[in-house]
Amino acid sequence: MKSNVILLASTLFLGASAGVANASYCGDGKTVTFAGIDWESGAFITEVMKTILSKGYDCSVDSIPGNSVTLEQATANNDVQIFAEEWIGRSDVWNKATEEGKVLAVGRTFLGASEGWFVPDYVVKGDPVRSIEAAAPDLKGVSQLSDPKYVALFADPEEPTKGRFLNCPSGWTCEGISTAKLEAYKLGEAYVNFRPGTGTALDAAIASAYLQGEPILFYYWSPTALMGKFKFVQLEEQPYSEACWKELSSANGKREEGCAFPSVEVAYGINSTFAEEAPEIVEVLEKATFPLEAINISLAYMLDNKVDGQAAANEFLKKNTDVWHAWVSPKARAKIEAGLK
Repeated sequence: MKSNVILLASTLFLGASAGVANASYCGDGKTVTFAGIDWESGAFITEVMKTILSKGYDCSVDSIPGNSVTLEQATANNDVQIFAEEWIGRSDVWNKATEEGKVLAVGRTFLGASEGWFVPDYVVKGDPVRSIEAAAPDLKGVSQLSDPKYVALFADPEEPTKGRFLNCPSGWTCEGISTAKLEAYKLGEAYVNFRPGTGTALDAAIASAYLQGEPILFYYWSPTALMGKFKFVQLEEQPYSEACWKELSSANGKREEGCAFPSVEVAYGINSTFAEEAPEIVEVLEKATFPLEAINISLAYMLDNKVDGQAAANEFLKKNTDVWHAWVSPKARAKIEAGLK
C-alpha cells in the first residue's frame, strides 16, 4: 500500500512538472504587446519580432503607438512587454524604471550604430557630379557653428537672421538631448530649434535638401535608410564624458558644456514581470542581433518601394534565413518559413 502511495505521488509530481515545462506565456493565451515605435529601424525590427513570435511560437501579438518616453513608461507598467529598440542610458524614464527593477535590457538588437549632428557631404567636400561647390570646406566641428557665416549658411526659412537646426520630433529622447546641447554649445540664440512632427517628416526634410543640394544641419543616427542612400559628414564634438552626459541627459541638468553622444548600446527593453513569465521569449530576444548592413538594406527597401515595416519584415525573413535561423528553435523555424509562403 505504501509503495502504491509513493508511486501515485511520483506520478502526480512528474505530471505537474511536465505541465510546468510545457507551459508558456503565449500558450496561456496572453498577448505580447510591443512598443509601436515609429522610427524606421524600430518599426522594422518590431515587425520582424512580432512575425517570429506569432508564426513561430503561436503568440498573440499587438503594438500600441506613442512617443518613446510614453512607451518606455508603458513598458515599466507592463502595458507594453517589449520595446524592441531601446537605446540604453538615454532616457530618465528608462533609467529610473531600471533602478526600480521594473524593466530589463535583454540581448543586443544591433551593434555598431552611431548618432550625432550631421551635414551633407557636399557642404564640406562639394559634389562635382552635380556641379555643387563646397560651401563650408573648413567646417569640421560643432564649435564652429556660432560663426555668423555658418549661421547664414544654414539660415532658417522663416527666421532668416537665425540658422536652423533640424532636431528629432518632440517626445523622442534625442530631441531633449539635442535641445540641451544647443544650450550647452551657446547656440540657442543663433539657431531655431526646429522639431518635425514625425520621424517620416524628419527624413523627408533631409532627403529633400540633399536631392536639391541645399545646406542643412541636422541630428541623425544609424541604422537608417538615408544613411545607406546618401553621404553625410558628422560634426566633431567634445569627447564624451560621464559627467557631461549626466547633465545633458537629465531634465534638470546644467547646460554648461556639451559633448559627444556616448557609444551606442541598443537592446530589447522588456518588462521585468514579463521576463519572469516568458523565459522562452527572452531566450529568443537574447539571440536576436540584427546585422547593421541588413537593417540598412531593409530600410532602403522600405523607402524605395514605399512599403511599411511589415512588408520589409517579410522580405527580410525570406532573404536572411542565415541570420534569423540561429535565433529560434527548429520547430519555430519550420513554422515561420511555412507561414511566409
